[in-house]
Amino acid sequence: MTTPVDPAEAQAAKRFYTMGAVRIGSLAAVILGIAIARAVIEAPYALGVVLAVGGMLAFFFGPPVLAKNWKAKDREQGQP
Repeated sequence: MTTPVDPAEAQAAKRFYTMGAVRIGSLAAVILGIAIARAVIEAPYALGVVLAVGGMLAFFFGPPVLAKNWKAKDREQGQP
């Protein structure tokens, strides 16, 4: 038997999984970028560097930016 899910809990779970997906995707970009830069995968060196650096930036700054935007939207809507 399932219990009714509170909409706030459902939204929090969705946000949690979204932030996790951003981190996993960013990590995949870093690994792919390193593989390209080290010539494991045939692609331009610059593409590998851009992917690796962009992935690192997204890994560290993506989730906090998402959380900040979500908090601002919640404040506008009057949610705690």
